[in-house]
Amino acid sequence: MDLFNFRDGELCCEDVPVADIAHQVGTPAYIYSGNTLAEHFRRLANAFAAADPVICYSIKSCANLGILRLLADRGAGVDVVSGGELHRARLAGVSGSKVVYAGVGKTDAEVREALTYSARSASGQGIGQFVLETPAERDHIAAVARAIGIAGHASLRINPEVQRRAPELTIASETVAAAFKQDIEHAERFFEHCGHNEFCKLDGLHIHFGSQIDQVEPCASALRAVIGLIERLSQAGHTINTLHLAGGLGVDVDAAVAPTPADYAEHLLPLLQPLVDDGLSLILEPGRTIAAGAGVLVTSVQYIRRDGATQYIVVDAGMHTLLRPALYDARHFVWPVQVAPMHVPHDRAPDQDMPGLDTADVVGPISESADFLARGRKLPPVARDDLLAVFDCGAYGSALSARYTTRPLPPEVLVDGSTATVVREPETYENLLSCELKARKLDTQRRVSFS
Repeated sequence: MDLFNFRDGELCCEDVPVADIAHQVGTPAYIYSGNTLAEHFRRLANAFAAADPVICYSIKSCANLGILRLLADRGAGVDVVSGGELHRARLAGVSGSKVVYAGVGKTDAEVREALTYSARSASGQGIGQFVLETPAERDHIAAVARAIGIAGHASLRINPEVQRRAPELTIASETVAAAFKQDIEHAERFFEHCGHNEFCKLDGLHIHFGSQIDQVEPCASALRAVIGLIERLSQAGHTINTLHLAGGLGVDVDAAVAPTPADYAEHLLPLLQPLVDDGLSLILEPGRTIAAGAGVLVTSVQYIRRDGATQYIVVDAGMHTLLRPALYDARHFVWPVQVAPMHVPHDRAPDQDMPGLDTADVVGPISESADFLARGRKLPPVARDDLLAVFDCGAYGSALSARYTTRPLPPEVLVDGSTATVVREPETYENLLSCELKARKLDTQRRVSFS
């Protein structure tokens, strides 16, 4: 579900024509539907309402402060993997108890920031949970916590990886336990050796099911194995207060069979409810599920050229603006923002079949073979300065943008009904070069000689 629709051949984000936004802020630009973000969050919350979960949005999927504030105002927590994301969470007003800190490279400074984190609280409350994977990481967090006299809580990450998009990599339900056995055994040993430390209290489990999940039963099978682990840990004297369920439901157009949050809850809630009734806190950590369909990338046609039989549509966005096609071979639906009635698409399938289409590659302005947004697509005829929209870019779109070839980062716009708000101003050359220019001014003061 999203609120990007064609009205009389004009693509609108909620009630605002996308072309009007592009003409105001320039291109390339990211445009987000605030009500789509809110609806995706609401559906997930409603599906699991019986378990009263904390829904910790994964900041790395789309880190814009406007989006973080929108979700925080609806009760969301956040999942962070860096000190920078932790800083964004604080600026967005996310309560420390609703912050989960994952990632494998936490520095001393980042651990201290997490332990002393506070937002909307005068108590200086630290974050809710660290997620850790190794004994060395546990020892590191405990040492920092001891040094500053603030204890932290932690969950051990275990990785069933029960499903991946390629069918040949999907782990069938009956084989999940075998595939997951090593992680389960590792967890038991981990708790045996690291389960008791007053400054890093290991009282949770973090399960990452994988990405782009399009089957739920393997997840349920893995959860059954984890519930058995929780029972054995309890018998060994360890208390598990928190269970994280992480991993993204499939959202791309070619995942039309992907389960909904309601499907997910239907399979998992009956297993979770007895634990929740006994006091277990449930944390869900969606990112792509909430953000992907809520954003489009708008780009302007610069040139149209042919090389033999191939037609190229050269646009001002590219791999520096949207890396997913080059990085993952992701297939995003691309379509003109303004089309004749006969070319209004009925769905978002990358390969459209209607009269009057031309086959083309949509490529960017960077001289790299991987600089493309779409290849071999059938599109309506376009001309210079026409606008194209790349759909399902709300997750891992702007988040992976780069300044490669000294190109400023794109603006970001958040729409609420008929109101469009710029939530990230277009970057200028001055913004882009500011740190280098500052360093040049300070050069004589900061120059260091090594003998």
